[in-house]
Amino acid sequence: MADHQTVRVATGVRTAAIDEGLRAHMNKVYGTMSVGLLVTALAAWAVGSSDVLLAIFRDPVSLRPNILGWIVMFAPLIMVFAFGAAINRLSAAGAQLFFYTFSAVMGLSISWIFAAFTGISITQTFLVTAIAFAGLSLWGYTTKKDISGWGAFLIMGLIGLIVASIVNIFLGSPAVHFAISVIGVLIFAGLTAYDTQKIKTDYIQHAQMMDSEWLGKSAIMGALNLYLDFVNLFMFLLQFMGNRE
Repeated sequence: MADHQTVRVATGVRTAAIDEGLRAHMNKVYGTMSVGLLVTALAAWAVGSSDVLLAIFRDPVSLRPNILGWIVMFAPLIMVFAFGAAINRLSAAGAQLFFYTFSAVMGLSISWIFAAFTGISITQTFLVTAIAFAGLSLWGYTTKKDISGWGAFLIMGLIGLIVASIVNIFLGSPAVHFAISVIGVLIFAGLTAYDTQKIKTDYIQHAQMMDSEWLGKSAIMGALNLYLDFVNLFMFLLQFMGNRE
């Protein structure tokens, strides 16, 4: 009986430790993500609100990208794949530096929105995105439903969305653009809940194995995934809520 009680106490202590560690881990994920969003917003505003700086990447009147603009436009996508491939070789500090650098580059790539849309509509869309993101992420964290099966469908949809977006750059079809925006909102809403639950479950699995090295870099990767969900959700919502200058 004594041994059984000892096991129960030890299990309870271990569970409490994992719960406390999970809260700290999620706080780090959201904190890192928030700093990344701040870096992106500052970089985007600094360039987008200056005709001189914006002209480095786009025509100030038509907002069409030049060669450097095209490079900056696709740089975040390339950096995401590079980060995924190099994460195992990076230290936690190196991964964090990469993430903040990526956030700055993302800011350059979306800086044109400050020239295309009014500041009020950008602010309103950001607030709506923040509220929607918070609700979706909270649901993904607290739900008892296993939504891991969503992953394959969401990734397939995301790949199709990227291909359609690239094709429509050349087609310029308003109907296709509208459809992409609607589907984009749905996909990144789903990914917000899915990624949040995955961050939680991955932490619990690795915490039980005491994999401290992985946990350090996992928070950065989790922050990157949620950051991408937020930024893309914002950009797609902006297509509906944004008022043109």
